[in-house]
Amino acid sequence: MTDDLYRIWVYLSASPLLALTATLVAYQGGLWLYEKSGRRPVVNPVLIAVGLLVGLLLVTETRYGDYFEGAQFVHFMLGPATVALAVPLYGQLRALRGSVMATVVAIVLGSLTAILSALGIAWALGGSLQTVISLAPKSVTTPIAMALSDRLGGLASLTAVAVIITGMVGAIAGGWLLDRFGITDQRARGLAIGVAAHGIGTARAFQVNETTGAFAGLAMGLNALATTLFFAAAIAWFG
Repeated sequence: MTDDLYRIWVYLSASPLLALTATLVAYQGGLWLYEKSGRRPVVNPVLIAVGLLVGLLLVTETRYGDYFEGAQFVHFMLGPATVALAVPLYGQLRALRGSVMATVVAIVLGSLTAILSALGIAWALGGSLQTVISLAPKSVTTPIAMALSDRLGGLASLTAVAVIITGMVGAIAGGWLLDRFGITDQRARGLAIGVAAHGIGTARAFQVNETTGAFAGLAMGLNALATTLFFAAAIAWFG
């Protein structure tokens, strides 16, 4: 058995599959801890997986570019996974028909609030224009946020960090905050989490309630569209 494991390790260590395997194992470990904790939001499997992977890269002195070369299949699957969110949303069409106007208003206001709050806070703390641009699309799913930031002169790497942190905070504290404000409608909760915390928050929403998850997925997609429309105008106005 030990010899078999050694052969597997030798094969993986010489192959880009090592990064993909490490990513899947790290997430599975995070998911196991999440289940063992009784699904506490603070024990977020994505957060745990990121921590484990960062530790592994530091210990092994592996460049992120080398890691990403092997793990990019996970990045590629972000697209199909996002499209697949339409499946549970289809089951919520009846609930959606009764709240189309409220949904549109929530998306528009949520998108503007996310952009303008990031711009204002970064500016108030003395951030450069490049930093301000990098942080503004923090509530949009990573590929779109990075593209917007890069196109307008921001740092895509800083944007990616801001997006991940935003998603983590939303997934961990979003439900608690909505409870404190007495928001119990699952559609409203889903829209709020989807707009504010994109994919990571949406994943958490699905773990809590199917309706919440479906509306979070809808909000995530529409917020990406709204941010694309508003982002350049907000930067121009701010500048």
